[in-house]
Amino acid sequence: MSKRLEKLRSALEKQDVDAIFVESEANRRYLSGFSGTAGALFITKTEAYLVTDFRYVEQAKKQCPSFDIVESLSRYDSIGELASKTGIKTVAFEKDHITYTQYEWLKNHVKAELLPVSDIVENIRLIKDEEEIRMLKKAAVIADEAFLHVTKQIKSGMTEREIRDELEFFMRKQGADGSSFDIIVASGWRSALPHGVASEKKIEKGELVTMDFGAYYQGYCSDITRTVAIGEPSPQLKEIYDIVYDAQIQAVNTIGPNMTGKEADEIARQVIEEKGYGSYFGHSLGHGLGMEVHERPRLSKNEKTVLQPGMVVTVEPGIYVPDVGGTRIEDDIVITENGNERLTTSTKELIIIEN
Repeated sequence: MSKRLEKLRSALEKQDVDAIFVESEANRRYLSGFSGTAGALFITKTEAYLVTDFRYVEQAKKQCPSFDIVESLSRYDSIGELASKTGIKTVAFEKDHITYTQYEWLKNHVKAELLPVSDIVENIRLIKDEEEIRMLKKAAVIADEAFLHVTKQIKSGMTEREIRDELEFFMRKQGADGSSFDIIVASGWRSALPHGVASEKKIEKGELVTMDFGAYYQGYCSDITRTVAIGEPSPQLKEIYDIVYDAQIQAVNTIGPNMTGKEADEIARQVIEEKGYGSYFGHSLGHGLGMEVHERPRLSKNEKTVLQPGMVVTVEPGIYVPDVGGTRIEDDIVITENGNERLTTSTKELIIIEN
């Protein structure tokens, strides 16, 4: 945490700001280690405070040894008092993470110049340290194990929600705190819905089933998608799967440092376009992954960010044909000095479940 605070203070100094008010849950946990649901950070060039209420004081003392803990029912009152106490002149606030009402409260309590900033902490979070990568690997292992488990449970006649619940319960039993996001299970015609959250639809023979899920483990997320077949799929569905598989494999094998997000996206997109399905791949190739399931950088048509070692991204091409079906295959990778390392390692070969 001390290294993260050093990086933040260096960023504040470059912007000529005396202190920062942090209320984003992910940024708060990243900088302090605090996993409670209520609190705010006030960080100056020399001091670091965590303001929280009575419920979390003892927890904060244990989790945040680098911070002075301030118990308060009103964090805005306390932030104002700390600003006056420390004599600071300028306070940055995360403009993307507070409402206008919260800004008004802040303005009414802090007698210093308020400066809106964007991505000041997120830019530090772009490069994961060794401990973060260890957590992300564990989250990925849990997701891989959940996929292996669920392939032994799926059968025709089950509902999408039953599959979702099987994934959720299994991941929790393996140590996950929960799912990284609402689990997607989309079968048959619904597999053409990129974000087809699990429904009461029953799975039938000849259908593809797309499962997009991830484990939330000690503050970090995994995000994996696998598509399986229940019985033999039609020739068109098999063709779609094979194209997505080839595009995903080529992207994972090629993506590495010093490549822009746009260049990474083009690798898979070109494969799909050359096969005539370009119009059915409407989303970006991937996104950053860490304490939140969607972080920077993006792997998309317009992303200019250059990939660097330590960045963790998803690689998830897909084809979605209305009234026919679709496929998405997704892995989590960490960019390395010479290429990338897969964090999710479960098979991507088409599994045909005969039951």
